[in-house]
Amino acid sequence: MRKGNHRWTASFAAGALLLMGGACSSPREPAASTTDGGNPGIEVLSGSQALQRVLERTPPKPAPGGTAPSFVPDPGWPKPLPNNWIIGEVGGLTVDAHDHIWVYHRPRSLNSTDSGAQGEAGKNAKGQPISPIGHPRPYGQLSGCCVPAPSVLQFDKEGNLLQAWGGPGDPGFLDKRCRTEDGCSWPGREHGIFVDHNDFVWISGNGEIDRGTNSGAYPWAANFGGDDSQILKFTSDGTFVFAIGTPGMRKPNSNDTNGGLNGTPQPYLPADFTVDPKTNVMYIADGYGNRRVLLVDAATGKHLGHFGAYGQNPVIGESTDPAYGGAWAADFRRGEMKPKFFRSPLHCAELSKDGFLYLCDRGNNRIQVFKASDVGKPCQNPDGEAGTCGFVGEVHVAPQTAGGTSGSLAFSADPEQSCLYVADLTNFTIYEINRKTLQEVARFGSGGRGLGQFHWPHKVSVDSEGNVYAGEVDGNGNVQKFLRYGATACGGTGHAEVGAYQTTG
Repeated sequence: MRKGNHRWTASFAAGALLLMGGACSSPREPAASTTDGGNPGIEVLSGSQALQRVLERTPPKPAPGGTAPSFVPDPGWPKPLPNNWIIGEVGGLTVDAHDHIWVYHRPRSLNSTDSGAQGEAGKNAKGQPISPIGHPRPYGQLSGCCVPAPSVLQFDKEGNLLQAWGGPGDPGFLDKRCRTEDGCSWPGREHGIFVDHNDFVWISGNGEIDRGTNSGAYPWAANFGGDDSQILKFTSDGTFVFAIGTPGMRKPNSNDTNGGLNGTPQPYLPADFTVDPKTNVMYIADGYGNRRVLLVDAATGKHLGHFGAYGQNPVIGESTDPAYGGAWAADFRRGEMKPKFFRSPLHCAELSKDGFLYLCDRGNNRIQVFKASDVGKPCQNPDGEAGTCGFVGEVHVAPQTAGGTSGSLAFSADPEQSCLYVADLTNFTIYEINRKTLQEVARFGSGGRGLGQFHWPHKVSVDSEGNVYAGEVDGNGNVQKFLRYGATACGGTGHAEVGAYQTTG
């Protein structure tokens, strides 16, 4: 879903043909007509070898001795949105138990021309007319395209929009369905989303006043006077249930256990979360401000425990290093490969079926792995020893890169979940890692803004057929589907150094 929709021209029809099982004809031969008389557009695409060119967008890059699934981008997914809607940066993305894909985007990230169909909605502090998301509108409506979609969009695997709700793009939602007097404050900057086994939808935000994402010129901006520090629970139709935390915090405190709402320590700029369907324990990557994982009861929101890097509780080494200020690069040059703290942002928390918790320590270019049943209790592990405090091991992801490589991960759909798909938002690719050996056995996607390419792949998820979905940020409001083919699992040997730079001849 590209903000200009330039992918939805010829490539849209090509994707339709691909899903129909069509094959490309020779450019010298016209495609056979369908039983209803044929579609001239499909015939043109078939004769032009468009599908071969789609396959060339993501050629498999397996490591010697390794096996892994291959992927091809689906150029027709998702289908065009109704109501002149457009999406902004994709803060969060998840696939639920019904194979529905939930996209959580940032309407306020759209620029003036992207939201040109919005007219004047009010005046700024200088009395100048502005649109609902704060863009100048001295002459009213700027153009015929487009308006921001609601923040939460639910799709099926075919790309049909099933429903959309929430946030500043849903008229009346913030006044009637997410009211501050009920404890619901919509985030200033949409980030994490997860749909649990009971079909509850959890969302968070990482907006900060200093970055202008919570207040200021935007009529739709959050007005709670501080940074995002809530996790909101909704039913699948957008009915508010309860909140974890209160909005408006201004500083981290990773060892706070005094209790906020529901007896849970106050989250601060939480990034992501997952819920164990067996225990209903929620694991929160609390994450951009605090440097910890927070454990809560998903039914009540009550605190169950917390821990930092290497499973330590209390958390040690509270860090104020910026996420992209070169702090990791300096550690790497010194040979310091085991920072004792999660460096902002601790960006994801994913739970495997066999009970292991995987954490994306994005600021430290690594993934840490824990036995989920053993974390959250008081424990000391200053040397980062495996087998202590629930800590199992870690893998560095392109550690030679300045920072921010291990942003998101998902498991393959085979019963053993043998693949880790790790989205590297700095090197613009997705690694396929053998989960047993933690070696890279393949990768797909490359840098760019074309079909099958990435610019800051921010979140990745997988459906039951093994297809991969990826959402992008950094001014690139886009979500793509990659169809799996070939192998269903990861195996064999690969590159021990995940994310080593590759050159092409």
